[in-house]
Amino acid sequence: MLRLAKPEDTEALIAVAKTIGFEPNEIELISKMLANYFHGNNDSDSFWIADDDEKDGIVGVAYCELERMTEQTWNLQLIAIRSDYQGQGRGGKLLCYVEEILKAQGGRMLLVETLASLDRTRSFYAKCGYEEEACIRDFYTTGADKIVFRKVLNAN
Repeated sequence: MLRLAKPEDTEALIAVAKTIGFEPNEIELISKMLANYFHGNNDSDSFWIADDDEKDGIVGVAYCELERMTEQTWNLQLIAIRSDYQGQGRGGKLLCYVEEILKAQGGRMLLVETLASLDRTRSFYAKCGYEEEACIRDFYTTGADKIVFRKVLNAN
């Protein structure tokens, strides 16, 4: 079941991020972001989504926030499905759920980013209707390019 995340989901959401290869410093940042979100210390419009499997609990997570100084442009900062649940269409459903939330509240555009080296991830976004918009060379570190995809949600 896809739903807004709750404070009691925190450990499980972090566990999903760990299973897909986030580094310890990234896990620490995610933990702080969740704590701030659930304690109302956010300085931006944002939301967390949990993919809650009936049998195994939280198996997916998404985090989206409004880009400051834009007219309803949102950035999907994190989307992850536990590796043993990948390949079942859950990632696509999770992404569609995020899009539907944004459309309902007037979201105009959704941006997603990934590493140039992650071919499977890039194919996933293309399959979900996203267009490759930009490449920022050496963004993450030397040799690790950032690829930005975009999808228009509400053209008005």
